Amino acid sequence: MSDMDEYLEMFFVECDELLEAVATGLRQMDEGTYEMETVHAVFRAVHSIKGGAAAFGLTDLVSFAHKFETALDLLRSSALDLSPQAMAVFHRSSDCLADLVAAARISDTRENALREELLIELEALIGEEDETEADVDFVPLSLDLGDFGGSPVGDRYVISLMAEADLYRSGNDPAALIRALEKLGEVRVTLDAGNVPVLSEWSADTPTLRWQIELETEALLSEVEAVFEFVEDRCRLSIATIDQTTEDPDPDLRDSQDPEPQDSDMAEPAITEGTPPAQTSPAPSAAAPRPEGRAEAPGAKAAEATTTATIRVNLDRVDKLMNMIGELVIKEAMLTQVIQTAGLSEEPEVVGALEGLRQLAGDIQESVMAIRAQPLKQVFQRMHRIVREAADATGKQVRLVTVGEQTEVDKTMIERLIDPLTHMIRNSVDHGLEDSVRRHRSGKPQEGAITLSAAHKSGRVQIEVSDDGGGIDRARVRSIAEDKGLVVPGASLTPGEIDSLLFLPGFSSKDEVSALSGRGVGLDVVRREITALGGRVTIASTEGKGTTFTISLPLTLAVLEGMLIQLDDQTLVLPITAVQETLRPDHATLHHIGATGRALLNRGELIPIIDLGCTFGLRPAPGDAHNGVLIVVETDNHKRAAFQVDAIHDQRQVVIKSLEENYGRVSGVSAATILGDGKIALIIDPEEIITSSTSDHGRDRMAIAANG
Repeated sequence: MSDMDEYLEMFFVECDELLEAVATGLRQMDEGTYEMETVHAVFRAVHSIKGGAAAFGLTDLVSFAHKFETALDLLRSSALDLSPQAMAVFHRSSDCLADLVAAARISDTRENALREELLIELEALIGEEDETEADVDFVPLSLDLGDFGGSPVGDRYVISLMAEADLYRSGNDPAALIRALEKLGEVRVTLDAGNVPVLSEWSADTPTLRWQIELETEALLSEVEAVFEFVEDRCRLSIATIDQTTEDPDPDLRDSQDPEPQDSDMAEPAITEGTPPAQTSPAPSAAAPRPEGRAEAPGAKAAEATTTATIRVNLDRVDKLMNMIGELVIKEAMLTQVIQTAGLSEEPEVVGALEGLRQLAGDIQESVMAIRAQPLKQVFQRMHRIVREAADATGKQVRLVTVGEQTEVDKTMIERLIDPLTHMIRNSVDHGLEDSVRRHRSGKPQEGAITLSAAHKSGRVQIEVSDDGGGIDRARVRSIAEDKGLVVPGASLTPGEIDSLLFLPGFSSKDEVSALSGRGVGLDVVRREITALGGRVTIASTEGKGTTFTISLPLTLAVLEGMLIQLDDQTLVLPITAVQETLRPDHATLHHIGATGRALLNRGELIPIIDLGCTFGLRPAPGDAHNGVLIVVETDNHKRAAFQVDAIHDQRQVVIKSLEENYGRVSGVSAATILGDGKIALIIDPEEIITSSTSDHGRDRMAIAANG
């Protein structure tokens, strides 16, 4: 990769952060919970994207960002009212800006129809304002450093500026900063090029130009500092009023090897004794010390104390490290097995060393998981656009509320969550929310609400998509399923079983094909994609109140804490997050239901007993519960059952290995692992076992109804 390609990739990474700032700011403006600084922040983000795009010759992106920036500039100068119509244009402009950045990233030069449409709408907002700056050809410029002269007015400032390499890499230009200062007053600029090396020794990584700027203005110091607000960490800068200077405002920038006196234009006035100097931006490099005697900006120490150094690492390297951690866990299990076989498990030194190794492996694993963890904010922010587009397509008024954006999940899940969440959001807009007429009749606000939330619960990540619509019309769902042959006509189904029909392949409640639905590609796609992530999705609905989809995901796709159980001659793993308690039942707590049903009376609740040996076909009929152990488990949707097993061996971390990729789908099993003795053990899916057990009874009822 060339240096230019590297800089371009850095620009796109920075664009992701800037686009996130734009989207966040616009939402705050839309909700009315903002200050003028929010508008300034959005403006600066768009301006930074434009500046960086100009440096790389991305003309389409530059021209659109300029129009967007101009409209925002009118807003922040109170020349434009923030009407709902203007807000809608800003939201669509943010979406278009993201599309143009994505197109530039893959060198897609196709025309963007939305861009042309929005340019017209932005021009309508801008009106008759001076657009001379729009005609600027954004190519690298040669800066004319002649005398900017003018008559002194108001306060006078001496500004010393030396750009760092990062300033140029981010697309900023000292010429643009000087032009911004001209808007505040009269400017005189002198270039110090004494340190510029010969061409053969020149390097873009070590800029050497320094500008001395005298500004005569009636503006406040804070307005002068605002010009450099988003480049202050990419340059060496000092600002002082002219009557506060006794020496060079930034002596460490002066060429120490040049003994020649400066000309009259570079003469610097004296600092009044006892007067604190103006704020100075610290050099970003630790090698450049702060000039002595200069006061730090308010909060500078706090900022330095909270700043943490970060590096960008290719995700493949982190994945490789995670795989190695998995292998370490397997080796630790094998070592434990060898120690037990050799009869050394009672030796204190051996036990201590093994426990230390186990603790170290766990700490390393948690550290790597923390590195891979990413907040869901970037996924949630994309859903705002999905809601806007779905609302436009259906003609409904919809508002998206997000909760728990900072909830972290494994990095590998981030991108793979976008498609299922997009499908569920569109489903909620299209199917869940009523139109304005029906909402009015029901006494609901005309604007429908969809809530997207995330939280950590019981060692898993739980994401919910809920709406305040009319809920599931179960009679209609059942009728459609019967017509499509997905269920036996007249079968006895519980409300939950009817809701689950929505996840069947080919189910669709739309007769006509639209941009959002009607092609028979339903929620089965969502279930399949979530299952591939080791998660599950459930649905709950209340008629007239709304519907909630719940996605439950593991914290990591690599390692889990499991309980080793014995079924005949087989060892299986039960995820510890599902386990509530273990017990050996007595006659008083065991109850028979019907011919084959059994239940455990536990704390006043009857819990169905499921013999896992029978479930997996290891024995023809359920065994005697008194001879085994019962493990009470609870699923994410709060269903409980008591799993009957022969014995419990141990609790340990196991490495998750996909069965679907290497073998195929196995009912009741989510994955597999390798034990310390080298044998393969299946990892049980408690949710599917409990659900399928209920479904078996349901199918029995259906068959009876069909034959009756």
